[in-house]
Amino acid sequence: MTDAQETAADTSLRTTGGAPPDDGSTGVTADGAPIPLLEPRDGIPPVVADDATLAEVVAAFAAGTGPVAVDAERASGYRYGQRAYLVQLRREGAGTALIDPVAVSGLATLGDALADTEWVLHAATQDLPCLREIGMRPSRLFDTELAGRLAGFPRVGLGAMVEGVLGYVLEKGHSAVDWSTRPLPEPWLRYAALDVELLVDLRDALEKELDRQGKLDWAHQEFEAIASAPPAPPRKDPWRRTSGMHKVRRRRQMAVVRELWEARDRIAQRRDVSPGKVLADAAIVEAALALPPNAHALGALPGFGHRVGRRQLEQWQSAVDRAKALPDSALPQPGQPVTGPPPPRAWADKDPAAAARLSAARAAVSALADELTMPQENLITPDTVRRVCWEPPAGPTPDTVAAALATHGARPWQIEQVTPLLVTALKATPGAATA
Repeated sequence: MTDAQETAADTSLRTTGGAPPDDGSTGVTADGAPIPLLEPRDGIPPVVADDATLAEVVAAFAAGTGPVAVDAERASGYRYGQRAYLVQLRREGAGTALIDPVAVSGLATLGDALADTEWVLHAATQDLPCLREIGMRPSRLFDTELAGRLAGFPRVGLGAMVEGVLGYVLEKGHSAVDWSTRPLPEPWLRYAALDVELLVDLRDALEKELDRQGKLDWAHQEFEAIASAPPAPPRKDPWRRTSGMHKVRRRRQMAVVRELWEARDRIAQRRDVSPGKVLADAAIVEAALALPPNAHALGALPGFGHRVGRRQLEQWQSAVDRAKALPDSALPQPGQPVTGPPPPRAWADKDPAAAARLSAARAAVSALADELTMPQENLITPDTVRRVCWEPPAGPTPDTVAAALATHGARPWQIEQVTPLLVTALKATPGAATA
Protein backbone atom coordinates (compact mmCIF):
# COMPACT_ATOMS: atom_id res chain seq x y z
CA MET A 1 0.00 0.00 0.00
CA THR A 2 1.28 3.49 -0.86
CA ASP A 3 1.48 6.36 1.61
CA ALA A 4 -1.57 7.93 -0.07
CA GLN A 5 -3.60 4.77 0.52
CA GLU A 6 -2.43 4.56 4.14
CA THR A 7 -3.41 8.18 4.65
CA ALA A 8 -6.83 7.50 3.15
CA ALA A 9 -7.31 4.61 5.54
CA ASP A 10 -6.16 6.68 8.51
CA THR A 11 -8.68 9.43 7.73
CA SER A 12 -11.53 7.07 6.90
CA LEU A 13 -15.15 8.15 7.03
CA ARG A 14 -17.26 6.48 9.71
CA THR A 15 -20.39 5.83 7.69
CA THR A 16 -22.52 2.95 6.50
CA GLY A 17 -22.71 3.57 2.77
CA GLY A 18 -24.94 5.34 0.28
CA ALA A 19 -23.84 8.56 -1.36
CA PRO A 20 -20.32 9.94 -0.81
CA PRO A 21 -19.86 12.91 1.52
CA ASP A 22 -19.21 16.43 0.32
CA ASP A 23 -16.21 17.05 2.55
CA GLY A 24 -13.70 15.01 0.56
CA SER A 25 -13.30 12.34 3.24
CA THR A 26 -12.92 8.69 2.27
CA GLY A 27 -15.42 5.90 2.43
CA VAL A 28 -13.79 3.28 4.62
CA THR A 29 -15.77 1.99 7.60
CA ALA A 30 -14.45 1.80 11.15
CA ASP A 31 -13.31 -1.79 10.61
CA GLY A 32 -11.40 -0.85 7.44
CA ALA A 33 -13.87 -2.32 4.92
CA PRO A 34 -14.62 -0.31 1.77
CA ILE A 35 -18.17 1.00 1.40
CA PRO A 36 -20.38 0.29 -1.62
CA LEU A 37 -21.16 3.49 -3.49
CA LEU A 38 -24.89 3.15 -4.03
CA GLU A 39 -26.23 6.56 -5.08
CA PRO A 40 -24.85 9.79 -6.57
CA ARG A 41 -24.77 12.52 -3.95
CA ASP A 42 -27.21 14.64 -6.00
CA GLY A 43 -29.34 11.74 -7.22
CA ILE A 44 -29.63 10.54 -10.81
CA PRO A 45 -30.01 13.54 -13.14
CA PRO A 46 -32.44 13.36 -16.08
CA VAL A 47 -30.86 12.58 -19.44
CA VAL A 48 -30.28 15.69 -21.56
CA ALA A 49 -31.94 14.91 -24.90
CA ASP A 50 -32.73 18.28 -26.52
CA ASP A 51 -30.74 21.34 -27.52
CA ALA A 52 -32.54 23.72 -25.15
CA THR A 53 -31.66 21.68 -22.09
CA LEU A 54 -28.16 21.17 -23.44
CA ALA A 55 -27.70 24.96 -23.59
CA GLU A 56 -28.57 25.14 -19.88
CA VAL A 57 -26.02 22.44 -19.12
CA VAL A 58 -23.36 24.24 -21.14
CA ALA A 59 -23.97 27.45 -19.18
CA ALA A 60 -23.88 25.61 -15.85
CA PHE A 61 -20.62 23.81 -16.61
CA ALA A 62 -19.01 26.94 -18.01
CA ALA A 63 -19.78 28.66 -14.70
CA GLY A 64 -18.48 25.74 -12.63
CA THR A 65 -15.08 25.64 -10.96
CA GLY A 66 -12.16 23.27 -10.97
CA PRO A 67 -11.55 20.25 -13.21
CA VAL A 68 -14.40 18.50 -15.01
CA ALA A 69 -14.84 14.73 -14.84
CA VAL A 70 -15.74 13.26 -18.24
CA ASP A 71 -16.73 9.76 -19.33
CA ALA A 72 -18.44 8.24 -22.36
CA GLU A 73 -20.34 5.01 -22.96
CA ARG A 74 -20.24 3.20 -26.29
CA ALA A 75 -22.08 0.16 -27.64
CA SER A 76 -19.09 -1.99 -28.56
CA GLY A 77 -20.19 -5.42 -29.68
CA TYR A 78 -23.69 -4.16 -30.51
CA ARG A 79 -23.35 -1.28 -32.97
CA TYR A 80 -21.06 -0.46 -35.88
CA GLY A 81 -18.11 1.73 -34.94
CA GLN A 82 -17.23 3.34 -31.62
CA ARG A 83 -19.85 6.08 -31.40
CA ALA A 84 -20.66 7.60 -27.99
CA TYR A 85 -24.21 6.90 -26.84
CA LEU A 86 -23.99 8.62 -23.45
CA VAL A 87 -21.66 11.31 -22.13
CA GLN A 88 -21.30 11.91 -18.39
CA LEU A 89 -19.79 14.99 -16.78
CA ARG A 90 -19.39 16.34 -13.27
CA ARG A 91 -17.94 19.63 -12.10
CA GLU A 92 -17.96 21.59 -8.88
CA GLY A 93 -20.80 24.09 -8.97
CA ALA A 94 -22.54 22.34 -11.88
CA GLY A 95 -23.23 18.87 -10.51
CA THR A 96 -23.57 15.85 -12.77
CA ALA A 97 -24.97 15.78 -16.30
CA LEU A 98 -25.93 12.79 -18.42
CA ILE A 99 -26.18 13.71 -22.11
CA ASP A 100 -27.58 11.70 -25.00
CA PRO A 101 -25.25 12.76 -27.86
CA VAL A 102 -27.49 11.05 -30.42
CA ALA A 103 -30.54 13.15 -29.50
CA VAL A 104 -28.83 16.58 -29.60
CA SER A 105 -27.33 18.38 -32.56
CA GLY A 106 -23.76 18.12 -31.23
CA LEU A 107 -21.60 18.82 -28.22
CA ALA A 108 -19.21 21.30 -29.82
CA THR A 109 -20.64 24.15 -27.71
CA LEU A 110 -19.99 22.16 -24.56
CA GLY A 111 -16.50 21.30 -25.75
CA ASP A 112 -15.81 24.97 -26.45
CA ALA A 113 -17.12 26.02 -23.03
CA LEU A 114 -14.74 23.57 -21.35
CA ALA A 115 -11.81 24.03 -23.73
CA ASP A 116 -9.57 25.71 -21.15
CA THR A 117 -10.64 23.43 -18.30
CA GLU A 118 -8.68 20.39 -17.20
CA TRP A 119 -10.61 17.24 -18.10
CA VAL A 120 -10.34 14.21 -15.84
CA LEU A 121 -10.80 10.90 -17.64
CA HIS A 122 -10.00 7.30 -16.81
CA ALA A 123 -8.15 5.59 -19.70
CA ALA A 124 -8.44 8.74 -21.82
CA THR A 125 -7.23 7.15 -25.06
CA GLN A 126 -10.31 4.91 -25.09
CA ASP A 127 -12.83 7.75 -24.85
CA LEU A 128 -11.14 10.60 -26.71
CA PRO A 129 -11.84 9.27 -30.25
CA CYS A 130 -15.61 9.08 -29.73
CA LEU A 131 -15.61 12.42 -27.87
CA ARG A 132 -13.79 14.10 -30.75
CA GLU A 133 -16.44 12.81 -33.14
CA ILE A 134 -19.09 14.86 -31.30
CA GLY A 135 -16.98 18.02 -30.99
CA MET A 136 -15.34 17.57 -27.58
CA ARG A 137 -11.56 18.05 -27.58
CA PRO A 138 -9.69 18.79 -24.36
CA SER A 139 -6.62 21.01 -24.35
CA ARG A 140 -5.60 19.76 -20.87
CA LEU A 141 -6.38 16.47 -19.18
CA PHE A 142 -5.58 14.24 -16.23
CA ASP A 143 -5.79 10.50 -16.89
CA THR A 144 -6.42 8.67 -13.62
CA GLU A 145 -5.59 5.26 -15.11
CA LEU A 146 -2.23 6.43 -16.46
CA ALA A 147 -1.56 8.24 -13.18
CA GLY A 148 -2.13 4.97 -11.37
CA ARG A 149 0.34 3.19 -13.62
CA LEU A 150 3.02 5.82 -13.09
CA ALA A 151 2.42 5.75 -9.33
CA GLY A 152 2.90 1.99 -9.23
CA PHE A 153 -0.59 0.75 -8.44
CA PRO A 154 -0.88 -2.96 -9.33
CA ARG A 155 -4.54 -2.64 -10.45
CA VAL A 156 -5.57 0.47 -12.35
CA GLY A 157 -9.18 -0.17 -13.36
CA LEU A 158 -11.52 2.57 -12.17
CA GLY A 159 -13.20 0.33 -9.63
CA ALA A 160 -9.91 -0.87 -8.17
CA MET A 161 -8.51 2.67 -8.02
CA VAL A 162 -11.57 4.16 -6.32
CA GLU A 163 -11.60 1.34 -3.79
CA GLY A 164 -7.86 1.37 -3.12
CA VAL A 165 -7.46 5.14 -2.89
CA LEU A 166 -10.84 6.47 -1.73
CA GLY A 167 -12.34 3.45 0.00
CA TYR A 168 -15.53 3.12 -2.06
CA VAL A 169 -16.72 0.16 -4.11
CA LEU A 170 -18.14 1.00 -7.54
CA GLU A 171 -20.72 -1.34 -9.05
CA LYS A 172 -19.35 -2.27 -12.50
CA GLY A 173 -22.05 -4.69 -13.68
CA HIS A 174 -23.28 -2.50 -16.58
CA SER A 175 -19.97 -1.77 -18.29
CA ALA A 176 -20.65 -4.04 -21.29
CA VAL A 177 -24.35 -3.38 -21.90
CA ASP A 178 -25.85 -2.00 -25.12
CA TRP A 179 -25.73 1.74 -24.45
CA SER A 180 -27.63 2.44 -27.68
CA THR A 181 -30.76 1.16 -25.89
CA ARG A 182 -33.49 3.78 -25.55
CA PRO A 183 -34.74 4.64 -23.05
CA LEU A 184 -31.78 3.77 -20.86
CA PRO A 185 -32.82 1.84 -17.72
CA GLU A 186 -32.46 3.65 -14.41
CA PRO A 187 -29.82 1.21 -13.02
CA TRP A 188 -27.64 1.94 -16.05
CA LEU A 189 -28.01 5.69 -15.54
CA ARG A 190 -27.09 5.30 -11.86
CA TYR A 191 -24.00 3.36 -12.88
CA ALA A 192 -23.09 6.04 -15.45
CA ALA A 193 -23.49 8.89 -12.95
CA LEU A 194 -21.37 7.09 -10.35
CA ASP A 195 -18.56 6.64 -12.87
CA VAL A 196 -17.85 10.40 -12.73
CA GLU A 197 -18.92 10.90 -9.11
CA LEU A 198 -15.45 10.52 -7.61
CA LEU A 199 -13.15 11.07 -10.60
CA VAL A 200 -12.00 14.50 -9.43
CA ASP A 201 -11.48 13.20 -5.88
CA LEU A 202 -9.39 10.38 -7.32
CA ARG A 203 -7.45 12.85 -9.44
CA ASP A 204 -6.60 14.97 -6.40
CA ALA A 205 -5.40 11.97 -4.39
CA LEU A 206 -3.27 10.67 -7.27
CA GLU A 207 -1.77 14.09 -7.87
CA LYS A 208 -0.58 14.17 -4.26
CA GLU A 209 0.86 10.65 -4.56
CA LEU A 210 2.67 11.43 -7.81
CA ASP A 211 4.08 14.60 -6.27
CA ARG A 212 5.28 12.62 -3.26
CA GLN A 213 7.08 10.18 -5.55
CA GLY A 214 8.61 12.95 -7.67
CA LYS A 215 6.66 11.85 -10.76
CA LEU A 216 4.11 14.63 -11.14
CA ASP A 217 6.01 16.38 -13.93
CA TRP A 218 6.35 13.03 -15.71
CA ALA A 219 2.60 12.57 -15.54
CA HIS A 220 1.95 16.08 -16.88
CA GLN A 221 4.21 15.34 -19.87
CA GLU A 222 2.28 12.13 -20.57
CA PHE A 223 -1.08 13.88 -20.27
CA GLU A 224 0.02 16.64 -22.63
CA ALA A 225 1.16 14.07 -25.18
CA ILE A 226 -2.27 12.41 -25.10
CA ALA A 227 -4.17 15.68 -25.39
CA SER A 228 -2.07 16.94 -28.30
CA ALA A 229 -1.87 13.65 -30.23
CA PRO A 230 -3.59 13.75 -33.64
CA PRO A 231 -6.32 11.20 -34.41
CA ALA A 232 -4.98 7.81 -35.41
CA PRO A 233 -4.89 7.29 -39.18
CA PRO A 234 -7.13 4.62 -40.70
CA ARG A 235 -5.70 1.15 -40.26
CA LYS A 236 -4.16 -0.30 -43.42
CA ASP A 237 -5.69 -3.62 -44.46
CA PRO A 238 -7.85 -4.04 -41.35
CA TRP A 239 -9.04 -7.42 -42.64
CA ARG A 240 -5.63 -8.83 -41.75
CA ARG A 241 -6.60 -8.57 -38.07
CA THR A 242 -9.34 -11.18 -38.48
CA SER A 243 -9.16 -13.54 -35.51
CA GLY A 244 -7.63 -16.85 -36.60
CA MET A 245 -5.81 -15.27 -39.54
CA HIS A 246 -2.63 -17.16 -38.60
CA LYS A 247 -4.23 -20.33 -40.00
CA VAL A 248 -4.53 -18.81 -43.48
CA ARG A 249 -1.35 -19.46 -45.45
CA ARG A 250 -2.14 -19.27 -49.15
CA ARG A 251 -2.68 -16.02 -51.02
CA ARG A 252 -5.95 -17.22 -52.58
CA GLN A 253 -7.28 -18.03 -49.13
CA MET A 254 -6.19 -14.60 -47.92
CA ALA A 255 -8.19 -13.06 -50.76
CA VAL A 256 -11.28 -14.92 -49.52
CA VAL A 257 -10.76 -13.46 -46.05
CA ARG A 258 -10.46 -9.99 -47.54
CA GLU A 259 -13.58 -10.29 -49.72
CA LEU A 260 -15.72 -11.75 -46.92
CA TRP A 261 -14.43 -9.21 -44.40
CA GLU A 262 -15.18 -6.27 -46.69
CA ALA A 263 -18.63 -7.63 -47.59
CA ARG A 264 -19.40 -8.12 -43.91
CA ASP A 265 -18.22 -4.61 -43.09
CA ARG A 266 -20.49 -3.05 -45.71
CA ILE A 267 -23.50 -4.98 -44.37
CA ALA A 268 -22.67 -4.12 -40.74
CA GLN A 269 -22.30 -0.43 -41.54
CA ARG A 270 -25.60 -0.38 -43.43
CA ARG A 271 -27.42 -2.14 -40.59
CA ASP A 272 -25.51 -0.27 -37.85
CA VAL A 273 -24.62 -3.46 -36.02
CA SER A 274 -21.36 -4.95 -34.83
CA PRO A 275 -19.64 -6.86 -37.67
CA GLY A 276 -19.40 -9.90 -35.43
CA LYS A 277 -23.19 -10.06 -35.32
CA VAL A 278 -23.28 -10.29 -39.12
CA LEU A 279 -20.65 -13.01 -39.53
CA ALA A 280 -18.12 -14.35 -37.04
CA ASP A 281 -14.39 -14.17 -37.72
CA ALA A 282 -14.18 -17.92 -37.23
CA ALA A 283 -16.67 -18.45 -40.08
CA ILE A 284 -14.64 -16.22 -42.41
CA VAL A 285 -11.50 -18.25 -41.71
CA GLU A 286 -13.34 -21.55 -42.22
CA ALA A 287 -14.57 -20.40 -45.63
CA ALA A 288 -11.08 -19.25 -46.60
CA LEU A 289 -9.55 -22.58 -45.70
CA ALA A 290 -12.26 -24.63 -47.44
CA LEU A 291 -12.70 -22.55 -50.64
CA PRO A 292 -16.25 -23.93 -51.08
CA PRO A 293 -17.37 -24.41 -54.70
CA ASN A 294 -21.00 -23.34 -54.11
CA ALA A 295 -23.46 -22.01 -51.55
CA HIS A 296 -24.52 -25.52 -50.53
CA ALA A 297 -20.97 -26.43 -49.58
CA LEU A 298 -20.54 -23.07 -47.83
CA GLY A 299 -23.67 -23.70 -45.75
CA ALA A 300 -22.14 -26.91 -44.41
CA LEU A 301 -19.24 -25.03 -42.83
CA PRO A 302 -19.24 -23.90 -39.17
CA GLY A 303 -20.78 -20.45 -38.86
CA PHE A 304 -22.89 -20.77 -42.01
CA GLY A 305 -25.52 -23.11 -40.58
CA HIS A 306 -29.30 -23.11 -40.52
CA ARG A 307 -29.58 -19.55 -39.13
CA VAL A 308 -28.10 -18.11 -42.35
CA GLY A 309 -30.76 -17.61 -44.99
CA ARG A 310 -30.36 -18.78 -48.57
CA ARG A 311 -30.09 -15.28 -49.98
CA GLN A 312 -27.45 -14.28 -47.44
CA LEU A 313 -25.58 -17.51 -48.06
CA GLU A 314 -25.43 -16.66 -51.74
CA GLN A 315 -24.04 -13.21 -50.84
CA TRP A 316 -21.20 -14.83 -48.92
CA GLN A 317 -20.57 -17.32 -51.73
CA SER A 318 -20.38 -14.45 -54.21
CA ALA A 319 -17.58 -12.94 -52.10
CA VAL A 320 -15.77 -16.29 -52.12
CA ASP A 321 -16.21 -16.57 -55.89
CA ARG A 322 -14.81 -13.05 -56.41
CA ALA A 323 -11.68 -14.03 -54.54
CA LYS A 324 -11.35 -17.29 -56.49
CA ALA A 325 -11.63 -15.41 -59.79
CA LEU A 326 -8.89 -12.86 -59.08
CA PRO A 327 -5.72 -13.05 -61.17
CA ASP A 328 -2.57 -13.91 -59.26
CA SER A 329 -1.35 -10.33 -59.59
CA ALA A 330 -4.37 -9.07 -57.59
CA LEU A 331 -3.97 -11.48 -54.69
CA PRO A 332 -2.80 -10.03 -51.37
CA GLN A 333 0.78 -10.63 -50.35
CA PRO A 334 1.44 -12.65 -47.21
CA GLY A 335 2.19 -10.49 -44.19
CA GLN A 336 2.42 -6.71 -44.21
CA PRO A 337 5.29 -4.43 -45.26
CA VAL A 338 7.71 -4.09 -42.36
CA THR A 339 8.57 -0.45 -41.68
CA GLY A 340 10.57 -1.01 -38.50
CA PRO A 341 12.92 -3.63 -37.10
CA PRO A 342 12.13 -7.32 -37.70
CA PRO A 343 10.55 -9.34 -34.89
CA PRO A 344 13.07 -9.76 -32.04
CA ARG A 345 12.95 -13.56 -32.35
CA ALA A 346 14.73 -13.19 -35.71
CA TRP A 347 17.48 -10.91 -34.48
CA ALA A 348 19.87 -13.66 -33.38
CA ASP A 349 20.08 -14.92 -36.97
CA LYS A 350 19.90 -11.59 -38.79
CA ASP A 351 22.16 -9.52 -36.52
CA PRO A 352 23.64 -11.16 -33.40
CA ALA A 353 25.16 -7.85 -32.26
CA ALA A 354 21.74 -6.16 -32.37
CA ALA A 355 20.27 -9.10 -30.42
CA ALA A 356 22.93 -8.62 -27.75
CA ARG A 357 22.21 -4.89 -27.58
CA LEU A 358 18.49 -5.51 -27.22
CA SER A 359 19.00 -8.08 -24.47
CA ALA A 360 21.20 -5.72 -22.47
CA ALA A 361 18.84 -2.77 -22.99
CA ARG A 362 15.77 -4.77 -21.98
CA ALA A 363 17.43 -5.96 -18.78
CA ALA A 364 18.45 -2.42 -17.84
CA VAL A 365 15.02 -0.96 -18.59
CA SER A 366 13.31 -3.73 -16.64
CA ALA A 367 15.50 -3.10 -13.60
CA LEU A 368 14.84 0.65 -13.69
CA ALA A 369 11.09 0.13 -14.11
CA ASP A 370 11.08 -2.08 -11.03
CA GLU A 371 13.03 0.56 -9.12
CA LEU A 372 10.55 3.24 -10.17
CA THR A 373 7.56 0.92 -9.52
CA MET A 374 5.95 1.35 -12.91
CA PRO A 375 5.30 -0.88 -15.94
CA GLN A 376 8.19 -1.05 -18.39
CA GLU A 377 6.00 0.13 -21.28
CA ASN A 378 5.27 3.37 -19.41
CA LEU A 379 8.94 3.98 -18.73
CA ILE A 380 9.69 3.56 -22.45
CA THR A 381 7.80 1.71 -25.16
CA PRO A 382 9.29 -1.63 -26.25
CA ASP A 383 9.13 -0.49 -29.89
CA THR A 384 11.32 2.52 -29.11
CA VAL A 385 13.93 0.31 -27.44
CA ARG A 386 13.90 -2.07 -30.40
CA ARG A 387 14.37 0.71 -32.93
CA VAL A 388 17.30 2.27 -31.06
CA CYS A 389 18.98 -1.12 -30.62
CA TRP A 390 18.44 -2.20 -34.23
CA GLU A 391 19.91 1.01 -35.68
CA PRO A 392 21.97 2.54 -32.85
CA PRO A 393 23.23 6.09 -33.24
CA ALA A 394 26.89 6.59 -34.04
CA GLY A 395 29.11 6.59 -31.01
CA PRO A 396 26.87 6.15 -29.12
CA THR A 397 26.85 9.21 -26.84
CA PRO A 398 24.23 10.61 -24.46
CA ASP A 399 23.40 13.31 -27.00
CA THR A 400 22.98 10.95 -29.96
CA VAL A 401 20.94 8.42 -27.96
CA ALA A 402 18.73 11.19 -26.54
CA ALA A 403 18.15 12.51 -30.06
CA ALA A 404 17.22 9.04 -31.29
CA LEU A 405 14.74 8.58 -28.44
CA ALA A 406 13.16 11.96 -29.18
CA THR A 407 12.83 11.01 -32.86
CA HIS A 408 10.82 7.96 -31.83
CA GLY A 409 8.45 10.01 -29.66
CA ALA A 410 9.92 9.61 -26.18
CA ARG A 411 9.00 12.35 -23.72
CA PRO A 412 11.74 14.44 -22.01
CA TRP A 413 11.35 12.62 -18.69
CA GLN A 414 11.70 9.24 -20.44
CA ILE A 415 14.78 10.43 -22.30
CA GLU A 416 16.34 11.62 -19.05
CA GLN A 417 15.71 8.30 -17.31
CA VAL A 418 16.54 5.88 -20.11
CA THR A 419 19.40 7.52 -22.02
CA PRO A 420 22.19 6.51 -19.57
CA LEU A 421 20.97 2.91 -19.61
CA LEU A 422 20.89 2.67 -23.39
CA VAL A 423 24.29 4.32 -23.80
CA THR A 424 25.80 1.71 -21.48
CA ALA A 425 23.96 -1.15 -23.18
CA LEU A 426 24.94 -0.05 -26.67
CA LYS A 427 28.59 0.48 -25.77
CA ALA A 428 28.95 -2.80 -23.88
CA THR A 429 27.73 -5.06 -26.70
CA PRO A 430 29.49 -6.16 -29.90
CA GLY A 431 29.10 -4.03 -32.97
CA ALA A 432 28.25 -0.79 -31.18
CA ALA A 433 31.45 0.98 -32.21
CA THR A 434 30.90 0.39 -35.91
CA ALA A 435 27.13 0.71 -36.04
